[in-house]
Amino acid sequence: MEPTADIALIGLAVMGQNLILNMNDHGYTVVAFNRTTSKVDDFLNDAAKGRKTIIGAHSFEEMIQHLKRPRKVMLMVKAGKPVDEFIEHLLPYLEPGDLIIDGGNSHFPDTIRRTQYLESKGLLFIGTGVSGGEEGARFGPSMMPGGSVKAWPLVKDIFQAICAKTPDGEPCCDWVGSDGAGHFVKMTHNGIEYGDMQLICEAYQLMKEGLDMSNQEMHDVLTEWNKGELDSYLIEITRDILGYKDPANGEATLDIILDTAGQKGTGKWTSVSSLDLGIPVTLIGEAVYARCLSAMKEDRVAASKILSGPKSKFDGDRNAFIEDIRQALLASKIVSYAQGFMLLREAAREFKWELNYGSIAMMWRAGCIIRSVFLGKIKAAFQKNPSLTNLLLDDYFKGVIDRCQGSWRHVVSKAVESGVPVPAFTTALAFYDGYRSQRLPANLLQAQRDYFGAHTYERVDKERGKFFHTNWTGKGGNVSAGTYTV
Repeated sequence: MEPTADIALIGLAVMGQNLILNMNDHGYTVVAFNRTTSKVDDFLNDAAKGRKTIIGAHSFEEMIQHLKRPRKVMLMVKAGKPVDEFIEHLLPYLEPGDLIIDGGNSHFPDTIRRTQYLESKGLLFIGTGVSGGEEGARFGPSMMPGGSVKAWPLVKDIFQAICAKTPDGEPCCDWVGSDGAGHFVKMTHNGIEYGDMQLICEAYQLMKEGLDMSNQEMHDVLTEWNKGELDSYLIEITRDILGYKDPANGEATLDIILDTAGQKGTGKWTSVSSLDLGIPVTLIGEAVYARCLSAMKEDRVAASKILSGPKSKFDGDRNAFIEDIRQALLASKIVSYAQGFMLLREAAREFKWELNYGSIAMMWRAGCIIRSVFLGKIKAAFQKNPSLTNLLLDDYFKGVIDRCQGSWRHVVSKAVESGVPVPAFTTALAFYDGYRSQRLPANLLQAQRDYFGAHTYERVDKERGKFFHTNWTGKGGNVSAGTYTV
């Protein structure tokens, strides 16, 4: 049998099926395989019916036989153990130079490990983040590949053909970096997504509880917001959700959804990574904790009958406060992305990745869940200054913060007065005030640490890197702790 297929894809859930159809639309012959082989037949007889260049395989051996060399196999399976299991199943059928691609939401340390493992066997590996959901997979996702550097030329044409395109026609896919870089960027994308969603939810809560606005009124507000600086996929879908009514009874579907949020772990991974790297990605952390708090539904219902707090309503200019909320949302969003890119910069330093931050912003410009007009400004900021240490220092973003700052502070203070929880708005503002502070109270913190644990401290009148210890009680002696951690 003469091999004719360009790539194989394993995993025929909705994302896998749609990626196959997308590749096939762009002229590529694809082998479809699933461990439950009946799903292969179902796919060929339904979504892929009549497509002669989508080939079904019922075994690993058959799948490999259809592939042109070097063979390229993409996994769209559940992250974790299933990826490792499929890799082991594939190894006996592959030869040096062949490529395995993991398109799931794998944790980046696993991608680092798998890249090293497969390269030790002469094979190539790519871990690529794929964002955009089932519609993105079908018509153009954002893709963030990283792994074996030699693997990129093998899939560049395929990936850049099937991915989303910016309004300028640029592909929302480019090589991110070695080993786990692609999945780290996807993880950070998902963390920012958590933050964006929480910020929008807090704006919704302020309008609903603080202003007694109806769903239709909020729908109209978000319709206007989506025409300006906040133009984005998440604002767009929130607008649609607020306007949606059940066709059967005409009731607002949003109002009958239980207020307990789920999560798949990528937001948590982002928060843990930020702690590991020492980067204060506070907004994403609060977004994760907000979901955790929402899950405590029974506890919250019981607490609401016992604990007291203010229940005041906003009694000023309603339209002016809605505009304040918009500006607070925009300013907080800037902080969220600033923190995300701080994390990417530190990860690049730690893992020796050469990340192109403008290119990453471009990859998120279309196809993915956080796609927005806003990302074009981020790309421009890094194009102007590739060494930019923080987006807050860019002239454009500094100007927006200056313009929005009064509204931002007004919204946070009014929310506190009214008893409406806005953890993401609040932590964004706290980070901004902390980042712009020349002096923080960490000198007292260091004195406390030195007092109880002899952890030492640096002095303002001595060079950095020189540490001192004080015998605060006269009883502790002059021996300091053996290690020092900031």
